[in-house]
Amino acid sequence: MARASRIQVAGGIYHVLSRGAVRQDVYRDEIDRKRFLTVFAGAVGRHGWRCHAYCLMGNHYHLLVETPDADLAAGMHLVNGAYAQWFNRRHDLTGHVFEARYASILVERQSHLLELARYLPLNPVRAGMCTDPGEWPWSSYRATAGIERPADWLTLELVLGSVGGAGETARARYRSFVREGIAGRDMSGGQAPGHVPWGHGEGPAGSSARHGAGKLRPAGVPAGG
Repeated sequence: MARASRIQVAGGIYHVLSRGAVRQDVYRDEIDRKRFLTVFAGAVGRHGWRCHAYCLMGNHYHLLVETPDADLAAGMHLVNGAYAQWFNRRHDLTGHVFEARYASILVERQSHLLELARYLPLNPVRAGMCTDPGEWPWSSYRATAGIERPADWLTLELVLGSVGGAGETARARYRSFVREGIAGRDMSGGQAPGHVPWGHGEGPAGSSARHGAGKLRPAGVPAGG
């Protein structure tokens, strides 16, 4: 049976997820994680993407990316393929590193973006890997919250603009918004985001993109555009 075609749109914002084959770890140490981010940064630069958020776990990752052109598949083929080849060479392994194809969910609503902006950095907390998202060095939280300088390939404006304000006001609101998630509270009425059925850290399900008010505008598009 032929695989279903993926939704790819110019200017689309996607929650992208990929998990290790048979749920194996795809990062064994800091060197692996740094290499993955280097490969991903290369794809961002090559395709002109904007990365708004990310989180690397143990056996999977989450990305929140915007693609000016309809080229998500080409870029993700580069990311997973190049990293998998390097990972196998480094660890003297053969076979698949990632399970099947990556998953991608088109983000169309402001409410969905807000869920992701909080859900991604809370993955390691909910998985028991740390007690505070600021303790986890492998997500975009520390840069978005103003704890450290962002990487050149990480764009903060969309996430910070979604919580309101500018500068330190926006960063403080973002930190508070994420902390509310640790306490189990949610801006949409206390309901935790839905999950792709992969276990910890697999993000809001595609149906989340359909609820809530406020059509999402990609970075750089003014109101009414």
